[in-house]
Amino acid sequence: KMVDPTLAEMGKNLNEAMKMLEDNQRKVEEENEKKYARKDIPGPLQGSGQDMVSILQLVQNLMHGEEEEETSQSYRLQNVGEQGHMALLGHSLAAYISVLDRERLRKLTTRILSDTTLWLCRLFRYENGSAYYHEDDREGLLKICRLVIHTRYEDYTIEGFNVLYTKQPVIYISSAARTGLGQALCNQLGLPLSCMCRVPCNTMFGSQHQMDVALLDRLIKDDVESGKLPLLLVANAGTPGAGHTDKLGRLKELCEQYNMWLHVEGVNLATLALGYVSCSVLAATKCDSMTLTLGSWLGLPAVPAVTLYRHEDPSLSLAAGLTSSQPVEKLRALPLWLSLQYLGHDGIVERIKHASQLSQRLLENLKNLDFIKTSVEDELSSPVVVFKFFQEYSNRDQTAHAAQASTIQHPIISNERHIYDTFNQWLGEQLAQLVPASGVDVVELEDEGTCVRFSPLMTSAVLGTEIQDIDQLVDCLKMKIPVLTSTLQLREEFEQEVRRTVGLLYIEDLGWPGLGVVRYNYHSDGKNDDKQEKELEKINTELLKKLNELESDLTFSLGPEFGGQKNCVYIGMVTEDLDVSELVETIAATGREIEENSRLLENMTEVVRKGIQEAQLQLQKANEERLLEEGLLRQIPVVGSVLNWFSPFQASPKGRTFNLTAGSLESTESMYVSKAQGTGTTPPPTPTSSLAKQRLPGQKAFKRSLRSSDGFSETSSISHCDDLEKMDQRPPTLSPGQEQGPLEMEKAEEQKEEAQAQTDTEDIHSDKSPPDCTKVEDQASER
Repeated sequence: KMVDPTLAEMGKNLNEAMKMLEDNQRKVEEENEKKYARKDIPGPLQGSGQDMVSILQLVQNLMHGEEEEETSQSYRLQNVGEQGHMALLGHSLAAYISVLDRERLRKLTTRILSDTTLWLCRLFRYENGSAYYHEDDREGLLKICRLVIHTRYEDYTIEGFNVLYTKQPVIYISSAARTGLGQALCNQLGLPLSCMCRVPCNTMFGSQHQMDVALLDRLIKDDVESGKLPLLLVANAGTPGAGHTDKLGRLKELCEQYNMWLHVEGVNLATLALGYVSCSVLAATKCDSMTLTLGSWLGLPAVPAVTLYRHEDPSLSLAAGLTSSQPVEKLRALPLWLSLQYLGHDGIVERIKHASQLSQRLLENLKNLDFIKTSVEDELSSPVVVFKFFQEYSNRDQTAHAAQASTIQHPIISNERHIYDTFNQWLGEQLAQLVPASGVDVVELEDEGTCVRFSPLMTSAVLGTEIQDIDQLVDCLKMKIPVLTSTLQLREEFEQEVRRTVGLLYIEDLGWPGLGVVRYNYHSDGKNDDKQEKELEKINTELLKKLNELESDLTFSLGPEFGGQKNCVYIGMVTEDLDVSELVETIAATGREIEENSRLLENMTEVVRKGIQEAQLQLQKANEERLLEEGLLRQIPVVGSVLNWFSPFQASPKGRTFNLTAGSLESTESMYVSKAQGTGTTPPPTPTSSLAKQRLPGQKAFKRSLRSSDGFSETSSISHCDDLEKMDQRPPTLSPGQEQGPLEMEKAEEQKEEAQAQTDTEDIHSDKSPPDCTKVEDQASER
């Protein structure tokens, strides 16, 4: 077959460009050279022009050149396959097709638009529908609102906004809808915010993420009675947060009752392409319009979103902007037209089915995990899985917790939820970092708080998520759950230990995912606030450095970059074998040691300064005394030399030495007499912390020894037996208040020796064999 050489060259250039842009293997030397390259700085347009290779190389540098080494390792591009290349080729073809003659362009765009609309309507079970293709996913709903306004207000085309004065339009959206959706619609339509009515979700019955139909009915009746016009209802088939579906069947009946337009959007609409569809989602096929985001569902880059709608008047659709008489506008569907043909019906269904299987696989594994609470709409088929870490109380703990919560209910509930939100935020970030191919993220829900969300329909096709990624995600979750439970249990014990320890201050930071926050209090001696603040920062910074030098599994840091407390030590997640008392004692002892060293340095500086002044005064006084002893004649230059030659004056050199240990001045006469420098008093030994714990070889700090453990190594067993023998050899412990003098100790020793000798004599006489002299001598020597 004949192929247009321009199309062939276009496909070849696209393949070469994609290969060049996807090639991320660059050398370190090239990165360093290009980091401060002149071409990365904006400059004037070159007059001679550049070739395609240079331009693509510049694009590649702009895409990857500004990344740091740390972020470049974890950075991952979208998985652009052959279907992605077809979508990108569509944009190039659209530019090429737009230069055709008008009649040929009209025929081609009409065919592309009609084919794509027919395929999508059949694929998603939306009969007799029309399609509007748009880049912004909110633009389709905006055009639908204009269509409804033109339909309900007949004179709107002529009089414009003046007709809205008689009956104010009202648009109803769910409180679980996308953030800022209502405000964006009012801004684009030129309507006041009073035209937007947010419908609360269920509070008593049903899902807490579904729109309250009974309350919606009352709101519509109130608006009708007040002279307003109910215009449109925006429902969800998969809320942006939890992925729940509104009761579309009842909402459709309510919209027909009040002559309202029903628009549906959400990720669960993708399941309409599957063989089995839940009844709640299947009711979306009866709605007036729906918005589909095929790019994220199928992993297609740069393809438009599609809004399917049913309307009989083409002139109103043209007035609302849903259709266009310009053929170039119809070329928006070209990338999607190419991609759908490349995937085929089976390929599209397989991708959506694969995403549903991933969510079911994760949901089945989460049911078997303790301390994990899931929030899904349908246990059998839920495209979105939302879960969170939550530790249930036992019966006894639950009774005590309820009794405590009855007295101070609001602070406990708010603090507990805040702590769980912080821990789940940390859990979601850890899972996303450890298993980036899973596509999990953190979501804030109104009732559940912070949760971890897995929505494979939005991420699996883009990231290439497979079953093994889900299994790896579950394994990582099993590793993190014991850490979360241990940290949550030891958090209160750590707070109590810190509050009981002198010199430490517990800082309550509910937003820190870890054991807690502690600050060492500096005991100021009348210092001003600025100097005290600097000293406090210096001590806590040195304390953090000392703690990080210890061999432990704990992480010590200065806290978050923004919003954290100053001059504090933040302790991260811990395990169940943590010795909290040893940790707190070590922090306190290390802080005291740093403070004492700081004060010792300050005192030593002051003592040395005063010692130098005192030495200068004493030396000056000694010089004056020496002048008096030598006499006036010896101070005259010539006479003094002659006099010293006839009658030498013997004077011992007088100096001063400063003893740092004693902090006093001493004379140097003894040094000249003995001709050796005195050592002075021996400095006291450096006090070591009595709280230091004897650890086994290889054992890290702050680990609690589990005596209930069954498995002991040979070394630990031998050392344990040695400890028992040492305990047996120790003298018996006396009760408090009981003393043992020297005479009583000697009597006790004599009685013990007599008893031992009597026992040995009885053993010898009881033996029927003749006595062995060697044995008797050995026993005597032992005695």
